[in-house]
Amino acid sequence: MNHVFLSAGPGFYDDGLYIGVTRLAHRAPAAVDSGISVWSEYGLGLFAVLMIIAWWRARAAGAPQLPVLSVPAVVVLAFLASDVVKSWVSEQRPCQVLPVTPLDPCPALGDWSFPSNHAVIAAAAAAALWSVDRLLGWIAAPAALLMAASRVWIGAHYPHDALAGLLAGALMGALLTHAAKRIAARYAVDCAPQRRPVR
Repeated sequence: MNHVFLSAGPGFYDDGLYIGVTRLAHRAPAAVDSGISVWSEYGLGLFAVLMIIAWWRARAAGAPQLPVLSVPAVVVLAFLASDVVKSWVSEQRPCQVLPVTPLDPCPALGDWSFPSNHAVIAAAAAAALWSVDRLLGWIAAPAALLMAASRVWIGAHYPHDALAGLLAGALMGALLTHAAKRIAARYAVDCAPQRRPVR
């Protein structure tokens, strides 16, 4: 059953922007396009590396481990929520309905577009990392923006897919990591050794 509440064909407010970006991509130097394509395909690996570094830094500093260890779980939950929305909305990829030739091969029919899972994952990771390690957050935040932009550049998503992914991922990442921090604080209090009263 199709649940499209956006449009399955041409008519989005950002159709023109999408077409303009894809045409610009074809006029850009090949090295630029290759770099963006590689980043779009493999750039999420950077966030996994940053998660490992965050754990190492927290461990070295003697900080609570639960918030840092929750970051991968936060990202997985954000991805799962995004995938549910994507299946429910069933928005067709722009390269399937607009007269463009994307930089990368167009995903098959039924590989839905809204929101961008890459943007959701990147933004959730960035927000979670920002919450547990501000230095790594400064690296992850622009990386998430670049990931979302790259999805439009290669022709895989409308701009609104990327923007929605960024917003949803950042919100889920921040809220879930805040919850993990509160649980960690509660657990630390509950597990703290009880001091005997001084007589």
